[in-house]
Amino acid sequence: MIPSIQEWARTYVESTSLAYKMAPPPPPPAQFDNQVDELRLRPGRPAELSFEEHRLRNLTAAALRDDRKRGFLIHTFWHHELQAAELMCWAILAFPNTPESFRRGLLRIAQDEIRHMSMYAEHLVSLSFRVGSFPVNDWFWTRIPTATTPSAFVSAMNIGFEGGNLDHGLRFAERFEQAGDADAARIQRTIVEEEIPHVAFGMRWLERFMGDATFATWQSNIASPLSPMLMRGKALNRSARQRAGQAEEFVNALEQW
Repeated sequence: MIPSIQEWARTYVESTSLAYKMAPPPPPPAQFDNQVDELRLRPGRPAELSFEEHRLRNLTAAALRDDRKRGFLIHTFWHHELQAAELMCWAILAFPNTPESFRRGLLRIAQDEIRHMSMYAEHLVSLSFRVGSFPVNDWFWTRIPTATTPSAFVSAMNIGFEGGNLDHGLRFAERFEQAGDADAARIQRTIVEEEIPHVAFGMRWLERFMGDATFATWQSNIASPLSPMLMRGKALNRSARQRAGQAEEFVNALEQW
């Protein structure tokens, strides 16, 4: 029995078991312990995963009719969810002096990301692939730990990358539909909907930490070398962003960036 939520979070980040990453035990119904920050914590990596430097390809709907290319993309999205789950746990440990409600919110989001991993993994199997069939890249892990304050973390991860996924997720849902994979499109649309509250969480806490959640405040809390350009799609999902609490002025400023 893991005695504390922090131990649960640390075990998840450091585990090298793919089975554990995919289905950890429920976190304990315990209070948070007082402890020092763990900004230097880094993830364990299952042996099933191989790594190489690559960019997410801008695959067209025509290209995505190929099962292997579609599988590669879904596998990449699976790994994005893994990193998101790990980084929510990392933030629980990195910022122990934040309000308990903030850390419990991170924990809930981590559990959402783990569930999203299972959705992608199950669809991979339907395409005759599995987790580990394609190489991955720890892109988020090389960038997010530069956020050394909780406001910088929610600016980069929740508002930034999860906000960007509201744009990219909708685009790829449409391409999956055009490619004839209705199940992949349904999964993608479901995940976009479920990440709207994750972005809203970031907006609320940025305002609480900094006094407001304007575009200028958000931008000033993004740790270099990250920038808003990396945190948006070519076309913005304005409806989802506004439902996540981003004011029209915020979305307009991002669109004009």
